[in-house]
Formats: sequence, C-alpha cells, structure tokens
Amino acid sequence: MKYRTLGRTGIKVSPYCLGAMMFGAMGNPDHDDSVRIINRALDAGVNFVDTADVYSRGESEEIVGKALKGRRDDVVLATKFHGGMGDDPNRAGNSRRWIVAEVEHSLRRLQTDHIDLYQVHRPSPDTDVEETLSALTDLVRSGKVRAIGSSTFPASEIVEAQWTSERRNLERFRTEQPPYSIVNRGIEREVLPACERYGMGTLVWSPLAMGLLTGRYRKGQETDSPRMSFAAGRLTHERKLDVVEQLVPLAEKAGLSMTHLAMAFAVAHPGVTSAIIGPRTMEHLDDLLAGAEVVLDDEVLDRIDEIVPPGTDVDPGDVSYAPPAIEHAGLRRWGLQERAAA
Repeated sequence: MKYRTLGRTGIKVSPYCLGAMMFGAMGNPDHDDSVRIINRALDAGVNFVDTADVYSRGESEEIVGKALKGRRDDVVLATKFHGGMGDDPNRAGNSRRWIVAEVEHSLRRLQTDHIDLYQVHRPSPDTDVEETLSALTDLVRSGKVRAIGSSTFPASEIVEAQWTSERRNLERFRTEQPPYSIVNRGIEREVLPACERYGMGTLVWSPLAMGLLTGRYRKGQETDSPRMSFAAGRLTHERKLDVVEQLVPLAEKAGLSMTHLAMAFAVAHPGVTSAIIGPRTMEHLDDLLAGAEVVLDDEVLDRIDEIVPPGTDVDPGDVSYAPPAIEHAGLRRWGLQERAAA
C-alpha cells in the first residue's frame, strides 16, 4: 500500500480509508466478524479508519475500539459528530456544549485517549462557525484531538471557516470529507479546488455511489439488495442507470470489474487524498483490496469524462446537504406585499 500526505498535516495515510459505517446494526451486527474485517484491512496496509458517532448510535465506534486494541498507535483514527444521538435537541449539532460532551463519549467508545481527526459531519446553519472552531481548538490544545476537519461542506462554507480561523487565531479545518464518484463529480467544480487552495486533505465518501457502481444495479433488472429499502431512488435513477450501461463495456474492455474501475477513478484525482471503502463483509473487503493496484490510463479517464462530464452530478438532486435557502421556500421569497416590482 502506498501512502499520501493528509493535506499539510504531515500525517501519512493510505489511499484507501476504511469506513466503518457498515459495522453494527446498520450493516453487519456481528462484532467479531466486523473486528476481523478491520484487522484484515490493517494487515493489508490500510492505516486510515473513519467512523462517526451516529453510525448505529455509537455501536460502530465501539467495534472500532475493540478492533484497535494493541494497534491504536499504528492507525490514523477519524470520527465525526453532528447527528442526533438522542431525543434531546441539544444532543446534536455543532455547538460548544455538544462538542465538548460528545468527544468524551466517542473517546470512551473508541477506547482511546485521543482522536487523530475529529470532523464536523455536516454544517449547522444555526451555529456560528466560530463557536464550533473555538471548541475544536480547545480540544486540539488539550491533546484530545490531533486535527480537525469538515464533511460535506459547500465550498463557500469551507472558505468561511478558513477565514474565521485566520482572523480569530483558531485551529483550521485540515480536511474535508465530500461525496465523490463517477456519477457524483460536482465537487470537482468548487469544493476540490478550494481544498487544494487551502492545503486541505480530502477523504471522499461513497466512491461506489452507494453500490450503484458495483454493476449490481442494471437497467431493466431487479435486485434484492437491502440498500433498496433506504436508497431506492438513488439506485434506480434512470440517468444514472444509463451511465452504468455505458461504463460496463468500458470496464470490460479495460479488463476490470466495475468496482475496481470506480475506485481507481476516485483516487486518480490529485485533489483526493483517500477514498473511503465501506465493506459489510470480508468478501466485500477482499474484492476492494484486490483492486488497490489498478491504474486507469488517460484513454479510460477520457472516456469517463465523455460519459459524465467533469464537475457534474448525473442527478442534480442527489445531494447530502442542502443549504437552508434550498430547503425552505420562505428564504427564497419576499412577503406578498414586497414582491411587486412597481
């Protein structure tokens, strides 16, 4: 396994980052099996593990903590906060109150005294980014956190956070974790350039587009995948399925599986540090690791650009964070009395 520098942190990480979302009730409820999968990845040279408090309500962090016993110092460990961890509305978000409480919960579940990369899982429009950065700065200075990052932030909010850090002498986001795949290339337009400008590392999630790019989901064919129960719209979108039908012969001509084509594409972009793999079974992991040495030549990458133009999302509605003005109509409209131009 080769290693890349995570932004300007000096930390060396593998181009494949092991995502732990599928460990626990959300995916694989067998703790022992999940621990074996994690250790298999580490044995193969993967030294970067990413989880979050909300993955199976803390169960994923607990499994990761079990797996890293005796190996903690050899692993770059990342986790995230923001999502709701209970009915209390203050057990969520990006406030100082929640951050300083939840980091202790994550440390306990992970069975460690520090987190290498602590990430804001999503923006929080009702919280001043200075409030969030101030709390995270204290955690870095206390030694509980080594570096901080954001996840699924629009380019404008990435820039705002960087400016706030500079003006207020606060720790700055060293990484961003955005969605990225052959069918979700929107971040190439602004997010990746912003990250490169500020020297941020990126660990991209869903490089297989929630499984769409495994080739398992084809036009006119039915599947019994459990993902259909919560992501059917993303896996049956007509335009995305059309893309799959064009990618299948491209992969076959290159002598690759769809999975290996998709992963090699994700790590080929110079703005991408690592791509997150999220295996649920040992078979999934072994298949992903088997493609770690695949390199796509310019001819294949040019053909992908023809199928899905750079900087575009095949489904414009396929987003994981929508700013308030997009979600709430009242923020896009004057009151009735003020709408008239004359």
